[in-house]
Amino acid sequence: MSTGRVQRAATASVVVVDYGLGNLRSVTRGLERAGADVEISDDPAELSTADGIVLPGVGAFREGIENAGPYREALLETADAGTPVFGICLGMQMLLTTSEEADRAGEGDVEGLDLIPGRNRRFDGDLKVPHMGWNELAVERDHPLVEGVDGEYAYFVHSYYAAPEDRDATVATTDYGSAFPSIVADDSGTVFGTQFHPEKSGETGLGILRNFVDICAD
Repeated sequence: MSTGRVQRAATASVVVVDYGLGNLRSVTRGLERAGADVEISDDPAELSTADGIVLPGVGAFREGIENAGPYREALLETADAGTPVFGICLGMQMLLTTSEEADRAGEGDVEGLDLIPGRNRRFDGDLKVPHMGWNELAVERDHPLVEGVDGEYAYFVHSYYAAPEDRDATVATTDYGSAFPSIVADDSGTVFGTQFHPEKSGETGLGILRNFVDICAD
């Protein structure tokens, strides 16, 4: 989907974490169009110098957590310092505490980053998984990431969804059989994630990425 918008001048420096499972090129292009000065990095030391961090991801929860192991301490310290941390798809699920995915694979409990307490759950019943395609976002509470996106559509590909312990962690929901959290954030509001791919979500996704860059620039 073409956005038809002109790329903005860079307003914030963003590090996209390269831990081997991210869709780095499309995320980087989207962030650059949104006005970020982007660096893809596999060096944990570089996280502390950025205005914002993006943790993208596709694949299994266990593999994601294992690959991100060398970055765990830097991610936690960066989040604790108040630097915005944005998880995308698997990256969002990794912000939570655990996932049913590891249990189903016979791998036992795999510890996530626990920046947003909760568990990732698999869609159940007769629902087709993965949940794939365009679906609507319903904003549940105020957060600068969702300014201007209520009722808009975003692109999803996932079999698991976040179930935060605190209901207030849910920023937006999407309906697939029932409502599930499609955007979550921690108490501080500086750690957040989208289950969908903003870099594949046209105007809606570009708007969310611009909101993220604005958060980083504040």
